[in-house]
Amino acid sequence: MSSKQNSNKEILTLAVEIGDALLRSGSEIYRVEDTLFHILDSLGLEHFDIYVLSNGIFASANEDQEDGCSIIRHVPLSDVHLGKIAALNQLSREICDHSCSMEEAWIRLDECKSLPVPKPWIQALSCGIGCACFCWIFGGGFPDSVFTFFLGILLQYMLMDHESRKVSKFMTNIVGSAFLTAASILLLNLHLPIMQDKIVIGGIVPLLPGIALTTSIRDLFNGDYLSGAIHLLDALLTGMCIAVGVGSVIILYQHIPGGVSLP
Repeated sequence: MSSKQNSNKEILTLAVEIGDALLRSGSEIYRVEDTLFHILDSLGLEHFDIYVLSNGIFASANEDQEDGCSIIRHVPLSDVHLGKIAALNQLSREICDHSCSMEEAWIRLDECKSLPVPKPWIQALSCGIGCACFCWIFGGGFPDSVFTFFLGILLQYMLMDHESRKVSKFMTNIVGSAFLTAASILLLNLHLPIMQDKIVIGGIVPLLPGIALTTSIRDLFNGDYLSGAIHLLDALLTGMCIAVGVGSVIILYQHIPGGVSLP
């Protein structure tokens, strides 16, 4: 294998690795394609093709020449990490400006991938505050927001536990929404002055597929119909799982004799 072929292979691999990291961090499809295009163009590849999906990258260079190479990468759908996206964008800019060598780019890429997520207690506290605020926004009172705050903290710890144990995303949404609904019904049966529906509405907000739905609409408007359909299907299935979790608990409770009527 010639040194030029080695060079082209390394350039293509570096670009795909950056695109892989961007997709895993929740970056939009068109931004990933644009980043890969500028990296490959700035590093001297003249003939290349890039095709990015929500869960995959297809890239090739110099297919009609002796030094041709191609890479296919499967990328599972994952959560958004804005810190990694910002770091990877900065790395891609420095590569395009030729202020970062190939060797340094590989080192920087590993550093970007290893950026930590917030500590568990920070995630739990943020989730609790967010749930309490949404409960207040949707018409809940002060007691409802207080209870939703603590339920949001418990929910976040449950989500992190499920993530560490590789539990299915759909099962996580069903269990999480069922937990919130059951907890709110328990509080109602204690004859506390609360609005059970407001607690559920505020508590399930962290489970809602807002980013997936927004991304799907953006992809569809950009002409990325397959990626848009993938995100749209993900959002619809997530919403269905939340509805199953909430609805199953309410239906089960309504068949228990002596239960308090739900609003």
